[in-house]
Amino acid sequence: MRHLFIWAVIGMSTGCSAADSIPGAIDSEQGKIDVTVVTEGLNSPWSLAFLPDGRMLVTERPGKLRIVAADGTAGEPIKGVPSVHAQGQGGLLDVVLDPKFAENRTIFLSYAASGRNGAHTAVMRAVLDGDQLTDKKIIFRQDPPLDNGFHFGSRLAFAPDGLLYVTLGERNQYRDKAQELDNSIGKVVRIDRDGKTPESNPFRGKGRANDAVFSYGHRNPQGAAIHPATGQLWVHEHGPMGGDEINVIEAGSNYGWPVVTYGREYSGGDIGEGSEKEGMAPPLYYWVPSIAPSGMAFLTDERAGPWQGDLFVGSLKFALLVRLELENGKVVHEERLLAGMNDRVRDVRAGPDGALYVLTESKGRILRLMPKPAGD
Repeated sequence: MRHLFIWAVIGMSTGCSAADSIPGAIDSEQGKIDVTVVTEGLNSPWSLAFLPDGRMLVTERPGKLRIVAADGTAGEPIKGVPSVHAQGQGGLLDVVLDPKFAENRTIFLSYAASGRNGAHTAVMRAVLDGDQLTDKKIIFRQDPPLDNGFHFGSRLAFAPDGLLYVTLGERNQYRDKAQELDNSIGKVVRIDRDGKTPESNPFRGKGRANDAVFSYGHRNPQGAAIHPATGQLWVHEHGPMGGDEINVIEAGSNYGWPVVTYGREYSGGDIGEGSEKEGMAPPLYYWVPSIAPSGMAFLTDERAGPWQGDLFVGSLKFALLVRLELENGKVVHEERLLAGMNDRVRDVRAGPDGALYVLTESKGRILRLMPKPAGD
């Protein structure tokens, strides 16, 4: 019953319906929030990344990569994007810029790729040269390829030391592989920008373990963000029926799936051995019932006003945005925003202007959210 205790302690509130208030303003616990539509009509957008000039790179799951201008104009698809396995939950997934993008114009893409015996998550490094990708190199492939279209992950996040984290799902019916170290199923891996595994990786050189594995016991992590103060990776992942989790990732830690979980089988049956077990890291926070989280961002810019320091998570299931207040590295309060807009939130990013940008799936929109100054 631990989840009942958590709900009671931190509380939860829900913002007003946004169905008729986009564009415009919505009410939140922190005052009025300006909401504007930057663009719409994208085809199942999955991720966005800001270019230094304020334009946005946007992935569309069927396999297109576009640049969206600050005024919302979406350009033609970028040439040279890899072929993707756009079946089930697969397709073109995350995009991030190299930390030295201003010097080398390099980006990284994660995507579901077809393999000899099925499909797997792959990561490509490429140079963005005008309207095309050049100097392309696949730097990582999830192993082994599996024959289904579920639970690919996958988010990318660069740590302050320049190493790249890749979150990887356990491909649904292959859940037990998440507890095995000789593969990259249900894992967070850490590699350098060339795909090599750092010597400091926790399982490097240890028996049959996959050198790239940084943490294990994950289900389907579709949110990743670097904590702005600690530099640690925070990840959220889908539970089954309930039990979505936020985890603070420690090197070599086991996050329990499918041995421990706060969720249940979709049939209603139990999973594993309960919700806690010695040697398995408990979640920082979790949701029962499930919200189906996707996308996650810390908002740190002082221009965000009362939202500065908060963590934001999208919800696919309830088509809304979750705002989480943090104190001493713990979640102390939750607010739900944009409820009623009937448009699943797929990604959440902090913008260079201090605003929060929300990528929605079915209507293909980029929304810009900015708290109004006090007194407005």
